[in-house]
Amino acid sequence: MNQSNTRYFWLSAEQMRRMQSFFPKVRGRARSNDCKVLSGIIYVKRYGLRWQDAPAVYGPYKTLYNRFARWSRMGIFARIFQELARPDAQGC
Repeated sequence: MNQSNTRYFWLSAEQMRRMQSFFPKVRGRARSNDCKVLSGIIYVKRYGLRWQDAPAVYGPYKTLYNRFARWSRMGIFARIFQELARPDAQGC
């Protein structure tokens, strides 16, 4: 990731490391970078954008949408939020 793109990424390497266990394992073909895709999802949701209006730095908007829909269906975001809301969970 080059210096000009760092403003687009919302999560640190440490934060991504802590969340990695919540994401499904990679099977078969390598998938897009989880940090990049998750940052794109956060960006779209944070600013109330349409998926196709996401900055190109996050990759194809269809990848963002498909990953958001799949992970939502699988309950991944709910598990992450539950973990972060635990009283004994350490902050980011």
